[in-house]
Amino acid sequence: MKNVMTKRVMVQTGVRKGIREVFDLRPDIEYELFTETSEENLLKCIVDYDAVILGLAPLTAPMVERATRLKVAARLGVGYDSVDVSALTRARIPLAVVGTANSVSVAEHTLHMMLALAKCSRVHDREIRKGNWDIRRAVPCFDLAGRKVLMLGFGRIGGYLVKRLIAMEMEIFIHDPYIDPQVITSAGATSVTNWRALLPQIDFLSVNCPKTRETAGMVGTAELGSMKSTSYVVNTARGGIVEENALYQALKENTIAGAGIDAFDVEPPPADYPMFELDNVLLSPHIAGTTEEALYRMDYRSAQNIVDAFDGKLDPDYVVNKEVLN
Repeated sequence: MKNVMTKRVMVQTGVRKGIREVFDLRPDIEYELFTETSEENLLKCIVDYDAVILGLAPLTAPMVERATRLKVAARLGVGYDSVDVSALTRARIPLAVVGTANSVSVAEHTLHMMLALAKCSRVHDREIRKGNWDIRRAVPCFDLAGRKVLMLGFGRIGGYLVKRLIAMEMEIFIHDPYIDPQVITSAGATSVTNWRALLPQIDFLSVNCPKTRETAGMVGTAELGSMKSTSYVVNTARGGIVEENALYQALKENTIAGAGIDAFDVEPPPADYPMFELDNVLLSPHIAGTTEEALYRMDYRSAQNIVDAFDGKLDPDYVVNKEVLN
């Protein structure tokens, strides 16, 4: 017979070192890898758990209503667009995220995509493998130094990214209505209110904001159409902030020069995903924040958030719906 005081944790993300290091010190915690994350199965099973470490599977209002034992939901990451935060708040259940655990990794991946696009890495690698040495003259590269980049969002990731862009000697503009412009200026960038008016001047548009009702679809046909034909879009945030159909058309018609995409509307994208046919787009499978180091930090922080919630000392800095802590 199990100890009635045992707390059960559903882990949707894989049980790795960081999670084990925290939970294995607690004899009162039992954790289980849960891979069948269909809505039907989650509705059926979540009632048996005291906590959950969420991956990309949704946590819906009906699930929260069923989760009568649930004391905390921990997101392995900082985005939570697939979570019904209002339902958690009504149930007085905190939603915890991982803070800066993967911020450096996403910032590096964003810079990587910018560099790969500027240096034409994809086409050069492919063509030289075919023996096409003359590609070096056919597809010219350019420097990031001196180029203008507009960042949409200046949160945790943006703070790390701007330091790296400064090191590349880029001219940086940032739009974030929730950040004091002086904070942006102090970081070495220029704060922008009317970001759309700046689009005809920039060389890179970097999407670094969370996906919300306000930001969903904020980069569409009109925005892409006002950019230079030599400019690029890089999205390492969430799918749906940049309208995919509009981006596809802009890339296909060479309205812009190219794009780097790490996040998609549907993940994984289907086999007939239109972007696959394009040569001026660099794709990665939503891995910007999942380096070896980032995974350890996120795993550890997610597990620690759960332990702290059980112990009544969850750090408000990691909590999305802080009002439930009162």
